Order: sequence, then C-alpha cells, then structure tokens
Amino acid sequence: MTNTIIETPKILTEQQVQMFVEQGFYAAPGLITQAEAEELRQDTAAIARGRYPCPNLPALPPETTDQKVLQNILCIHQPHYISPVMLRYVQHKAVCGILSQITAAHLPFWDGSVKCMQSMLFVKPPGFQGQAWHQDEIYIPTRDRSLIGAWIALDDATVQNGCLWVIPGSHRSGYLYPQRQHNQPDEFDFAPESHGFDESEAVAVEVKTGTVVFFNGYLLHRSHKNRSDMYRRVLVNHYCNAWSLLPWSIAEGESPATADRRCIVPVAGSDPYAWKGVDNPPQNVWLRTCKANQKE
Repeated sequence: MTNTIIETPKILTEQQVQMFVEQGFYAAPGLITQAEAEELRQDTAAIARGRYPCPNLPALPPETTDQKVLQNILCIHQPHYISPVMLRYVQHKAVCGILSQITAAHLPFWDGSVKCMQSMLFVKPPGFQGQAWHQDEIYIPTRDRSLIGAWIALDDATVQNGCLWVIPGSHRSGYLYPQRQHNQPDEFDFAPESHGFDESEAVAVEVKTGTVVFFNGYLLHRSHKNRSDMYRRVLVNHYCNAWSLLPWSIAEGESPATADRRCIVPVAGSDPYAWKGVDNPPQNVWLRTCKANQKE
C-alpha cells in the first residue's frame, strides 16, 4: 500500500493547542456548518431506516416516519463502515486539521499524523439515558495516550437534553480509574462507571449545533439522561496518533507489544504502517437501544 501524505489546514493557535494539552478538551464552535449538520441529521435517519444494506439494520417501509425510525436508538456504532456520508465526515478537512495539531501534541517528536478507528452516532431521543463517568482509553487502548474524540454536535447540546460533562485536567496523570456498576439504570446506560476521583470540578459543555468538542481519551466525561423533548444527536469519531499501534485485541501470533488492528482510516499526515495494508471493515453496524424509563 502506498504511503501518501494527507495535507490538512492548521486552524488553531499555539495557545489553543496548549489549552487542549492542559485541559484535555477544546470546543471549536461553527467548525461544521449548518448545512453540513443537516446533511448528517438526514443521513442518520437514512442509516436507521436501512438505506445502506447491512444485517443489523433491515430496510423499513418508505412510509415510516423519521421519528418512528429513530425513537428507539440510543447509538449506532461504526456508521462509517456502511455510509459514505459518515466516512466523509470522519475525513472532514477542518476537523482533521485540528486533529493534526492536538492529537499527540504532548509528544515532542510527533509529526501531525492521525488515523481514525471508530465512529459512534448518538441519537439519544427524549427520555433516553446518558453514559456514566468513563475514560475512552479503557475501551480503545493506544500506546502513547493519544486517543482523542471529535464530538460533532448535530443539535444544540444543553444540560436539559444531556450534554457532555467533563473534569478538566483529569487526563494529565494517564491513570485509568477503576470501574463498577452504577446502579442508576434510569440515568445511565448499561456501561459501568469509573470512580475514585473528585467530581466537584466537573463542568457542563453546552454547545451549539456545528460545534466540535475534542477531548483526550483519558479525560473523565459523562452525560446525563435526555430530559427534554428534543433529540441530542452527536457524531463522535475516535482517532489517535498514526504512529501508535492499536491493540484492540490480540490476534494469533501477536504479543501485546505488537498487536495492531488495521481497520483504520488515515486522515492526516502519513500512515507509517501502510506496508501492512488496511483491513476492510465489515458491512455492518451495531446498535445500542437501551430505552429509558420515561417516568422521572
């Protein structure tokens, strides 16, 4: 496979980059236009109604309303596997331009190369749960603490509809906090919660449609139940330094030191492991459909 260079724009100042390194998150308002946000909302409905053939989303009758299609979906995992629209936003030039500046800005010799390994399309209808405190690096390990999420708001995200909450600076130590069952099934989905830290410095990240919130994989974050009458749709894509191996799992003949999953999308700079090739993604998505108790 040819190792080509992907050029991206430099958008942030050095001060803004340093702010991300220190705080672990950065919100870029208006990075996605209103027209782009609408395109993503339309494609969300298209995916949910089975426009892109895949085993887990059979085609629905055309008369089915968007509300009916979306009302039971909390999240669609890996939509870029089947949707060319979602894949295009994984590679969005402005988003990837910022990623090329901040993803591994804590590393002294990083050259700005970035790859994507995951997309998650949160629909979060009214009444649906949020996610308890967690760190993404628990689920997507990197070799150099470079995991980063790009959280694209497709609706205004507010405290009422379950916006993101973060603990600024909680990524700095590189410590993965232990997890336990949260026993709050009405508030949070089935995933366990991280614990053992002070929550008092948590801040709500309320943002307008089109804002992209970037956050480090070690940053503690959560969201609450959607208590509004509107959706809180978000496309969050996960990336890391392209030089980091990606040991999601251990294949036969590998050791933890050499494990490297290659179902990835290079988005900035170069792919230093291009000689390995890229694994084709399965033509499927996975659904998170844990419906909340509508009673408060």
